[in-house]
Amino acid sequence: MTITACIEDTRLPAGKRAEELPPLITRPLLLRFVSIIGSSASFYLPLSVVPLYAKSAGADASAGFATGVLLLTTVGVELLTPRLVARTGYRLALSLGLVCLGLPALALLAPPDLAVLVAVSAVRGAGFAVVTVAGGTLTASLIPAQRRGEGLALTGVVSGVPALACLPLGVWVSARWGFAPVFVATAAAALLALTAVPYLPDRKVADRKAGGHGAATSSAAHGILTALANASLTRPAALFSASTMAAGVLVTFLPLAITQRSAAVVTFALFAQPAAATLSRLAAGRFGDRHGHTSLLYPGIGLAAAGMAAIAATGTPALVIGGAAVFGAGFGLLQNATLALMYAQTGRDGYDAVSALWNAAYDAGMGVGAIGMGLVAGSFGYPVTFLVTAAVVLAALFLAGRKQGKTG
Repeated sequence: MTITACIEDTRLPAGKRAEELPPLITRPLLLRFVSIIGSSASFYLPLSVVPLYAKSAGADASAGFATGVLLLTTVGVELLTPRLVARTGYRLALSLGLVCLGLPALALLAPPDLAVLVAVSAVRGAGFAVVTVAGGTLTASLIPAQRRGEGLALTGVVSGVPALACLPLGVWVSARWGFAPVFVATAAAALLALTAVPYLPDRKVADRKAGGHGAATSSAAHGILTALANASLTRPAALFSASTMAAGVLVTFLPLAITQRSAAVVTFALFAQPAAATLSRLAAGRFGDRHGHTSLLYPGIGLAAAGMAAIAATGTPALVIGGAAVFGAGFGLLQNATLALMYAQTGRDGYDAVSALWNAAYDAGMGVGAIGMGLVAGSFGYPVTFLVTAAVVLAALFLAGRKQGKTG
């Protein structure tokens, strides 16, 4: 049985007209978008700058290590965040996460030091974990189930636009004015997002008052364990993780592979990837709600693998930029399809666990890509690294088609 057969798909009932659906845009969702924009900008501004900062500290061989620490710390904290949210509620958790995501970046204003960079990356990773899991759960609760794919796609656009601007902008700014403006803006973006948090819903507080701290915490822990044992959740998460590994390779090593030849190529490529991902995710939401999200998995994998293979032609700017766009298109399809499928398997009580699992898969893949493929890059060079990454992504086709004895 394939992964698509073991996951219950969701789509609009036959004959259901758009005007009969509940409204998608509400005041709480718009307020949530403010915190999404701030946290996304704070995360992406320094993402491709940090390897360059590490290189300036004399740590060429460890350029991917700081990114790996950021993302692997994120994974560990993401799996614990449902317990934190159960105790504190959405608003306090989001506030703590935004402070940890933004404020430590100011420590990088000192002369480059690898130990400080790793420590800052770890704290920022913890903050990002709390922001993504707590925020993801809150966002899902604000979207009508009948419009889940479309709502998640719109949310992806809201988070994707800062990525679209900030990922290449950080590299461009650091090349012209140094690292300091990037790190100041990183802190400011997260801290300014705090202004919207007091006005967000805080339903977990009501849940906690009704059931008590112990009951809420126990339920959160049980939810994570149940999610990890549920194949209909872990399979799409693992499939998505293969593509995020490639994303980690792209944002970490493309600047190092290309910058010496042309900083403009890096800027355009880092713009093309999130731009394509944002557009394809928006299209995926509408298509998936109407025709089923599982049908997007295979084309998503194929496009992501083809894009990474094209990027291996590091001496050909058109292939690098075009490859980044093709990879982004596949990545956007997988982002929306896997998350929508996972939310469809649970009720609202399971949204914390789904958010934690999906985000952990996202960041684990990126962290493994940054650290693991760094070893390949050190031994065989960047073109081989991109080709090996493409092969790993393509191998996810076998995961999607692998027969299972039980549906889970």
